[in-house]
Amino acid sequence: MDLIDTHTHLDFADFDSDRPQVLAHSRQLGVRRLVVLGVYQRNWQRLWDLVVEDEGLFAAFGLHPVYLDEHRPADLLELGDWLTRLQGHRQLCAVGEIGLDYFLEHLDRERQQALFEAQLKLAVDFALPALLHVRRSHAAVIATLKRIKLPRGGIIHAFAGSREEAREYIKLGFKLGLGGAATWPQASRMHKVLAQLPLEAVVLETDAPDMAPAMYPGQRNSPQHLPAICSALAERMGISASRLAEASTRNACELFQW
Repeated sequence: MDLIDTHTHLDFADFDSDRPQVLAHSRQLGVRRLVVLGVYQRNWQRLWDLVVEDEGLFAAFGLHPVYLDEHRPADLLELGDWLTRLQGHRQLCAVGEIGLDYFLEHLDRERQQALFEAQLKLAVDFALPALLHVRRSHAAVIATLKRIKLPRGGIIHAFAGSREEAREYIKLGFKLGLGGAATWPQASRMHKVLAQLPLEAVVLETDAPDMAPAMYPGQRNSPQHLPAICSALAERMGISASRLAEASTRNACELFQW
């Protein structure tokens, strides 16, 4: 299987002790390319240093809503500077991870919205896809994407919405990121949605080191787990793992123009 992990945080300290080994083993298992996403200003340089050492790694830069209280007004200006400086570089692939998080109640929704919209506009200005964190905020995200239309769309990371929400995102040009969460037995609602998703709209991801699949409970998630995630999701969708892998890879290549 030829696989692409469309959402990882391989730059996180969780991988400092064995990152080269993780990458090497992932490649042996067929995970050829990986997207590494920035979440706050202080990890962008570390992320980029990692990416440029490996031609199979690709970077996205963004200000994640969960870290809202860490972001400074100057960070948004610096994000624009990073995108300007790297514009056209083959390893810059998206703006992300950005979005809205309504699960954590202490996060100010107005400030989240303003930051989200500003970053979506950067994605438009730089003709890049956007990689979105959406937690209990589908209605607000969909409404925002209808106002700020992204010509290159993007990915709804860890999609766990309804069939109707999936349809809205697809109409807006977005792919649906599927990973470890949907492999758990208790994700019964998502299992019903999985079987109804069009193959041309899905991409695979790990969110490593987070969101470990049911096959590796309590462990650090890793790009090495992507083949197992693919197999488990394919079984839920009633198709072969090779068919899901092929569709995901094709969709990711189309989105990122690889």
